[in-house]
Amino acid sequence: MARPLRIQFPGAYYHITCRGIERRSIYADDKDRYKFLALLAVSLETYQVFLYAYILMRNHFHLLIQTRKANCSEFMRHFNICYTGWFNWRHKRCGNLYQGRYMAFLIDADNYVLEVSRYLHLNIVRVRGMKSMAYSEKWRCVRDYPWSSLRSYVTEHHAASIIAYDLILSMVGGRHAYRDFVRDGLKRDIENPFKEVKSRIILGDDDYLKEVKQYLRCGSRREQPSYRELVMHVLEPEVLLGILRQGCGIRKESLEQRGVNGVLRGIVAELLYKYCEITQRQIGSLLGGIDYGAVYLLRRRFREQMKKNETVKQRYEEIEQSVTNACRM
Repeated sequence: MARPLRIQFPGAYYHITCRGIERRSIYADDKDRYKFLALLAVSLETYQVFLYAYILMRNHFHLLIQTRKANCSEFMRHFNICYTGWFNWRHKRCGNLYQGRYMAFLIDADNYVLEVSRYLHLNIVRVRGMKSMAYSEKWRCVRDYPWSSLRSYVTEHHAASIIAYDLILSMVGGRHAYRDFVRDGLKRDIENPFKEVKSRIILGDDDYLKEVKQYLRCGSRREQPSYRELVMHVLEPEVLLGILRQGCGIRKESLEQRGVNGVLRGIVAELLYKYCEITQRQIGSLLGGIDYGAVYLLRRRFREQMKKNETVKQRYEEIEQSVTNACRM
């Protein structure tokens, strides 16, 4: 069977999972787990990757990440080599720790990242022996499990510096709402969202599938997208706003007026997110001091408008083309 494609592009979201060879444990004790997370933090910083959620199981792990650059393979290669080296050195062993390559599912963030985070966090109660437990016991197990990011999502006291919380919390309205979201999934025993995977590695709707396929080079023997097609300029926010002011007549002052120019504010928010690699909280500060949840809703409403209104879509494409042309100069 052919190996799944490794599709990489700036801003891509992935669900990563990796299993121990012959299903053996990949941690001997908590010292290994602490080292695993410490090495993960180093790799995240080195490769400029955002971590949204994780869970460490006995013989495998799950990560929900976003790559700022087209470098998921480099990130995972570095991290897996570093941890395998540590584990082998500490336990006086040699050879592979993991069973083949890691699995990487490309995630349509707008439609699935929230659901995937919940499914990941509930992984602990799917192991043998826990499925028959009462709901209250399952929830205590999920909530108190120390090797998952869920504790830091539902209790700010446990917040960890390696987790980027804004995206997921903004989708539901904060930590208490996310706790209720996870508990509801536990009560309903939600199905595995990866049953809807397309092309073996893509979790998204048909529009997302079309969007992703543009990154593949036809006939590539290496089963990799063309990097030249994926390069995205990273701009300082003030540079982007300057391009919009000079090329499109969009002034920052007009963007700070709430309730006015909703489409225009949506266009600028989307461009800031795409080209400047800044958080939604930082975008909000540039749009009159709105919070990250308001930015998320602004962008979501704007994307929905683009799907329904061809004029809005054309306006966005015209403005984005102005930005692209300025970057090439």
